[in-house]
Parts: sequence; C-alpha cells; structure tokens
Amino acid sequence: MGIPLLDKDGQGLRVTWGGHATVLIELDGVRLVTDPVLRTRVVHLLRHVPGPGPDFLREIDAVLISHLHFDHLDLPSLKRFGRETRMIVPAGAGPMIRRAGFRDVVELRVGDSSEIGGVTVTAVTAEHDGRRHPFGTEVDALGYVIDGSRRLFFAGDTDVHPELAELSGDLEIALLPIWGWGHRLGPGHMDPRGAAQAAALLQPELTIPIHWGTYFPIGMKSFRGGLLEKPAAAFDRQMLEIAPDLRSQVLRPGESLTRPAARP
Repeated sequence: MGIPLLDKDGQGLRVTWGGHATVLIELDGVRLVTDPVLRTRVVHLLRHVPGPGPDFLREIDAVLISHLHFDHLDLPSLKRFGRETRMIVPAGAGPMIRRAGFRDVVELRVGDSSEIGGVTVTAVTAEHDGRRHPFGTEVDALGYVIDGSRRLFFAGDTDVHPELAELSGDLEIALLPIWGWGHRLGPGHMDPRGAAQAAALLQPELTIPIHWGTYFPIGMKSFRGGLLEKPAAAFDRQMLEIAPDLRSQVLRPGESLTRPAARP
C-alpha cells in the first residue's frame, strides 16, 4: 500500500529518506523529491539498500535537482516522473531536462526562488563542482531552502562554507550529506566531521544525515563495505563533540520523520 498521502489539505510535515540524496519532503500539502536516483545500478555504482518505491513518484509537485553528477541527476530515474512534473534545476541545466521531455522546467541561480503551492523553494550556494562529467554541461551546484509553515534546508552536495551561517534562524530540519559513494571523498564534500561543523553553523532544530550507505562501486563491498555504515556512527560522535546542544536523527532508507501541523 505504501505511505499514505500526508495532509493534502495543507497540514503537517513528513520527511522520508529514499537513500543517497533522494528525499521525499511533504510540507503544507506540497510533495517534493530531491535528486531522485531510483535504480539498482547507476554507471559503476550498485545500490545496497531497498529502492525508494512508488511513493517517491506519486502525486509529486516538483523535483529539485542540486547538480548534474550522475548520482544526483539520473535521467532514467527522472523519466519515471510525469512529464508535467515541475523540474527545478540549476541555471544552464534546462535544455538537458527539456530534451528529456519535461515541459515545466524552472532554472534557478543562487538567490532565485520558485513557488509551489504555499511553499517557496530558494536556491542557495553549494561549494561543489556541479558539471556533468566528463565533458557535459557546466552549471553551479545548488542547495535549496524550502520555506512554508516550516523551514528546511537540503544541502545537495557541498563542502562546509561560511555562507551556511546565513541560513540559520527558524530552521527546523537540515538535510546534510555526510559521505559519498566510494572509499574516499574528494573536494567539495562533507565527511561526518564537516557535516557536524555545518550543523553548528546552521543551528537547525534537527539534522538528518543523508548521502551515505546507499551506493558503492561494484565489487568493492567485500573489502570496503564497512563504509556503508560507518559514516552514520561517526556523524553521531562528531555531533556530540562539535554541536552537543543540537539534535540529530539517523533515518534508514525508507524511514520517515513526521511532525504534526505547526501551531498558527
């Protein structure tokens, strides 16, 4: 049966992690999906947790794409959505998405916003190489602030940077990457310590770690598979050290956090 639709009359908040950077956000009757990567295999990466399932495709109002790397913009996954679904993408990525058949494509630069029902999605800075490798479109990577009766931050993929502090204030949930898909991280990524440092800058009511424990290179699990689990435990330790007054909650893929309607 899947997850029942949450309060389409505009009440309540639910965040469901689908693995990697794929999150279903239900807020004020609006259903958003971030960076949907839904397949078992993407290029050389194999998924090691259950897929998000049909709830991540059902009655979606908009899809948010943070940047063009294959583990964030997977065109075969994207094409599972109805062609009328709004696609919110970094400026410069529109032609690629329109060629895939989508008719409602909104290109944003840092500071730009898009309205979906009673929710505003605003593009913010991400410190990350956002282009399509190896020779594809060059665009800036983005994070997104999602603002309605509650305020959330989806970081996409980014390193820690000072501008994160500008997003603090009445931030209920921060969705922060804590790892990647391999045995090491290159520039432009947060590790567990960096994510805890970012949380300290953002000062959210709750931090949920994402971008870990989902995809790993084919054949590597047998000798590096511990990295599918270790980042979450390391993040918990770093939060206790760096931001002991802040709350965090680790979700497993498919798990949800639900909060009732905000008080008027």
